[in-house]
Amino acid sequence: MPSPAEVRRSVEEEAEGSFAISRLDTSEIRWADCGSSGGGEDVAKCMRSVAEPMLVEHFGETIIDELFEKYERCLTDCMSKEEMKFINVTVSLIRIG
Repeated sequence: MPSPAEVRRSVEEEAEGSFAISRLDTSEIRWADCGSSGGGEDVAKCMRSVAEPMLVEHFGETIIDELFEKYERCLTDCMSKEEMKFINVTVSLIRIG
C-alpha cells in the first residue's frame, strides 16, 4: 500500500495538474479488531473477498483455496507475535480546470 507521501507525490506529479489535494488523512485499524476469532481467519476472508477475482483471473481457480489457507496460517502466526494494523489513506481531491 502506498504511504501518504507516495499518494501526495502521485497526485502532484502524475495527475498532470488536473487535481489538487484538499485533504489527506490516515487512520489505523488493528487487525485483531476486524474479527471475533482472534486469529487470521477473518482477515484472510476479508482479503480473499477483494483479491480472489484478480488472482483467479491471473492464476486460475485451482490454487485459490490452498493459497488462502496458507495465508490464514501466516496471518495467525504473525498476529500471535505482534500487533498488526491496517493503515488507511483517505484522500479528498479537487479537480482543477
